[in-house]
Amino acid sequence: MRRSTAAAVGTLTGAALIVGVRLSVQPPAAPAAAPPSTSLVDNPAPAATSKKPAGTAGAAGKKTTEPAKNKSGLKDGTFKGKGATNPYGTVQVTLRIADGKITAVDATYPTAGNSATINPVAIPKLKQETLQAQSAKVAAVSGATYTSQSYQESLQAALDSAKA
Repeated sequence: MRRSTAAAVGTLTGAALIVGVRLSVQPPAAPAAAPPSTSLVDNPAPAATSKKPAGTAGAAGKKTTEPAKNKSGLKDGTFKGKGATNPYGTVQVTLRIADGKITAVDATYPTAGNSATINPVAIPKLKQETLQAQSAKVAAVSGATYTSQSYQESLQAALDSAKA
């Protein structure tokens, strides 16, 4: 009888301890809102010298304007890369190119779960690297490997549609 009482008390104490710890542990608070981003699609592109109508860019991405090419081989305008999916969601990059140079970068990215703490920090770093490198050869952000790979894939698709 004494053994069963001790075992019951020990089991109940352990269960209460586990439930108490479980209830006291909460996931980290997600940011209240994602940082404001500039919508490159809604803003008009610089005036184009070509009077061709806008077309499609095929499987690599969507082209929203059709201006002339420059020395870099990139056409001026706004170009959206194909969405690149990773285990945590989809990243899609939009570029604005003026005078053959990347002048602005925007990206849509997942903001749920762990992505809420990783992506708002990683994406601005990747955008800055893109503006500096003027290519898809950007360094991955530590701790955001999947996001970095998806960003580079979508960025390359946007650049490919700008070269077409």
